[in-house]
Amino acid sequence: MSSRRVALEALTEWENTSFYAEDILADLASHYKIAGPDRALAVEILYGTIRNLFLIDEIIDELRRGKIKSETRNLLRIGLFQIFLSGIADHAAVNETVNLARKHERGLVNAILRNALRQRDQFEKAIPSWSLEDRFSHPGFLIERWEKQHGIEETAALCEWNNQPPSNYARINTLASDKEALNRVRSEIEPSLIGPEYPEFFRFEGAPNQDWLAEGLIYVQDPSTSRACRLLDPQPSERILDACGAPGGKAAYLAALSRNPESITVADSSEKRLERTRGNLERLGAGAAALLQIDWTDGELDPSALEPFDAILLDVPCSNSGVIRRRVDVRWRLQEGDFERQADLQGELLSSAARFLKPGGRIVYSTCSIDQEENEKVVERSGLHVEQTVCSLPWRDGFDGAFAALLRA
Repeated sequence: MSSRRVALEALTEWENTSFYAEDILADLASHYKIAGPDRALAVEILYGTIRNLFLIDEIIDELRRGKIKSETRNLLRIGLFQIFLSGIADHAAVNETVNLARKHERGLVNAILRNALRQRDQFEKAIPSWSLEDRFSHPGFLIERWEKQHGIEETAALCEWNNQPPSNYARINTLASDKEALNRVRSEIEPSLIGPEYPEFFRFEGAPNQDWLAEGLIYVQDPSTSRACRLLDPQPSERILDACGAPGGKAAYLAALSRNPESITVADSSEKRLERTRGNLERLGAGAAALLQIDWTDGELDPSALEPFDAILLDVPCSNSGVIRRRVDVRWRLQEGDFERQADLQGELLSSAARFLKPGGRIVYSTCSIDQEENEKVVERSGLHVEQTVCSLPWRDGFDGAFAALLRA
């Protein structure tokens, strides 16, 4: 099974179901036993096509007037992605794509793709004048929302950022028991360390070192996620709660920052997610952390049932608007009313979790959103005192989007 065939099957299933592209591709790659460079090519074609869907469809409509069957359109989509956006050799992009077509459609597919090659210079000159919606393949309501909140130039830069494959980052796990191995890792990745603003974080190409992962020497994590943890500034003698803690990456980092895993409690509403969290924490040397299954939306929660906490990290479910580059489905799943609905839930979670603080205790509210409705407006309505806010804006900072606010009662 060729990489392009797998990408085509995945694109068709993605368009016709509610499954995530990542899960679809993983299942197909396992079924057809493709790995290494073949899988990487399938990922590039599938994700690149999904990221650029409006742009590619606009090109198709320019090249072929009239109705096209959905199967044929998907074939043209992956072919045109290769021609315009991938750097793949023209002959391979055209020939390998045509070979995937049914015999009676090969002539049509071949003609459209070769016509695209002939007109490529014209398209490339015209595309910069197209609307942001078509040029960068983002729903219009998102672009309008971002322009109001961040500005026109910033929105264009964000859209461009979202359409690039994400960079890969990991964190050196200072809790690892094998300090000699940890020092070897640190010396090997030293040139890839990001810098003092994000201590212990480094960039890597391709897949992470599987041995380092299995031994708990590193943890794959975007640097932006660390800002909320460092804003909380957990101390060894404090009781710390990670209130929405699965799968445990931030909790393990809190344990490393506090240098006392026993001070950490990790909560989540799902028993299954907590089981996965336990495995992650043990691998990362934070197995002494306590686990707590709790639903913060339960109106009957009794704060007196738990010893209060000095500090709480509340990383709430959100729109994921700051990580669209990393999660290719997000832009196509978001609806206009989602931000307000999320904000209502986020406010409820913040109000509930804050009741479990000690007097004078602090809580860090965080999201991976860049939307004011989910960020500034939620903390403004909370009634808590806002001491400090930090944010990561992708087009400015070069990392995933994130927001965190340090709050006190």
